[in-house]
Amino acid sequence: MSEETPCTGPSPCTGPSPCTGPLDHNLLRACNKHFRAAAPDVPLGPAHPGAPPSPGRRRGPADSAAGTMRQPAVRLVWMGRVPYAELLALQERWLRRLQAESGTEALSGTEAGALLLCEPAGPVYTAGLRGGLTPEETARLRALGAEVRATGRGGLATFHGPGQLLCHPVLDLRHLGLRLRTHVAALEACAVRLCELQGLQGARARPPPYTGVWLGERKICAVGVRCGRHITSHGQALNCSTDLTWFEHIVPCGLVGTGVTSLSKELQRHVTVDEVLPSFLEAFKETYKCTLISEDGSN
Repeated sequence: MSEETPCTGPSPCTGPSPCTGPLDHNLLRACNKHFRAAAPDVPLGPAHPGAPPSPGRRRGPADSAAGTMRQPAVRLVWMGRVPYAELLALQERWLRRLQAESGTEALSGTEAGALLLCEPAGPVYTAGLRGGLTPEETARLRALGAEVRATGRGGLATFHGPGQLLCHPVLDLRHLGLRLRTHVAALEACAVRLCELQGLQGARARPPPYTGVWLGERKICAVGVRCGRHITSHGQALNCSTDLTWFEHIVPCGLVGTGVTSLSKELQRHVTVDEVLPSFLEAFKETYKCTLISEDGSN
């Protein structure tokens, strides 16, 4: 069975490159050919579609000795601006891999999974495990030119589209020493920290059913996850320069009387996904106490 949280609205490799230190806009491009933003002081490796890597070299005694002092590693996959379906497909491939490796032997490694990031290429409404859209509403939304999808995450209906940073961590929580509730709290903490780094000091998380990150009564980041056998999927959606009028056609996450907002609206300037990505990665590393590593071109 899978566990869910309400939405209020995302193998060993050979020669990983640690993603550590200050983030910089000239370096994360190497993670993926679509990348236009940046990150730390070490290039993130050759372009790669982001599929789970094939098994790499075997771990030796030196790895075991060093592993006790390493932070857990999370593989960074930036997809760029892509159709939402591509994110779901890649998420499914990572899920299958982690589920296949969820035995005792896998836990001896230091790699916890993948951080899948993208900006949706087009408007998409999604419904969670608790539904949120009737057949009539689905038809009406599709008539607006939007895609409508049922997903396996917790919660009700929300919107994804251009100008939004989607973050889907596919993680084995045991590697990170987390439980589902602390994973959700960590996702919220990442968004709060990102807002602080952008100069917004009033962002805060709220308890269910208001899961997510808020500025007053305006939600800026939705959170909805799924977790089964300690392995997470889906995640969060942060509004950067999202066209907020798309939210007017639904009751986001079933919360009547609340609003939505974006970084652009709050800061009164155009804030792109590329601009905030380095700050988000900084917040993710701080919150999850992990190292971000690159794809390896040989895999």
